[in-house]
Amino acid sequence: MEECRLLKAHGQSWTRDLCKTCPVPEIARANSCKNMKLRVSIARPLTAIFQRRVQVKAYCEKTKRDVPEPQIGCGECHALPFTFEVKE
Repeated sequence: MEECRLLKAHGQSWTRDLCKTCPVPEIARANSCKNMKLRVSIARPLTAIFQRRVQVKAYCEKTKRDVPEPQIGCGECHALPFTFEVKE
């Protein structure tokens, strides 16, 4: 049996067609921050002719704020490991 545990945890019902456009796998590949929590819902954008889609909102538990770009993160949890230095 197939299911989406994230949708199930948020009380949403899953169907296979939702996987085609789901942004969660891409977000998980780009950002695995343990402080970022994803909230998902299913919506039908604009009009009823469009298929149902998974919508994702992210929240950082460390900084206590919404994360507008989950693929990037909040910008405070993980500093870049290097600095740019320009020498002339």
